[in-house]
Amino acid sequence: MIKNCSLGAFLLISGLFLSQNTAMSAAEAKAFVTKVSSETKAIKTLQSDFTQTKKMDFLDKNIVTYGKMSLKTPSMLSWRYTRPYQYSIVFKDNKIFINDQGKKSSVDAKSKTFEKINKLIVGSSNGQMFNDPEFSVTYQKSANFNIAKFIPKSAQLLKYIKQIELSFPKGQSTVSQVNMTEASGDTTNIVFKNTKINAPIAASEFSL
Repeated sequence: MIKNCSLGAFLLISGLFLSQNTAMSAAEAKAFVTKVSSETKAIKTLQSDFTQTKKMDFLDKNIVTYGKMSLKTPSMLSWRYTRPYQYSIVFKDNKIFINDQGKKSSVDAKSKTFEKINKLIVGSSNGQMFNDPEFSVTYQKSANFNIAKFIPKSAQLLKYIKQIELSFPKGQSTVSQVNMTEASGDTTNIVFKNTKINAPIAASEFSL
């Protein structure tokens, strides 16, 4: 889903937290899921600037990129990288549309790994990701975040992804960080900022 990710396109994602994470109790996890699921039902659109940091074993330096994410329920998602290169990827109508600095292409996303990860990211805006049958979910907490950790169930998905973590600032119901550890050990961390909820989004954001 994300450029420079071994999945070949989007996404999505892993990083290190400076504070120690501990497991939530069953009661804490239930309260967290209930709160997020309830409060995100009203989200129709979501926009955010992001910083993506990719760490790969064979590179001495991390790859850092910047861009804008736009989401429109139920299933449209756009990632537009603006620095240090221009690259866009749009998920809609069960397809992935890519514009790599003017070179455009599309692939069928149905029943693909891309589609599953896309659904997880879209689900993070409406609480539905907690019910995704493709993943086992565990819940942790740190001083500043509530964290939902997703482990793929299928052997096919485990070939690419070891785990995905969604981090929610304490007291908030929208994701501020999405982190992925790939099967290779490479990691990607995306930090969101300047998030806008239910602001109008131009149709052009979902076209290339």
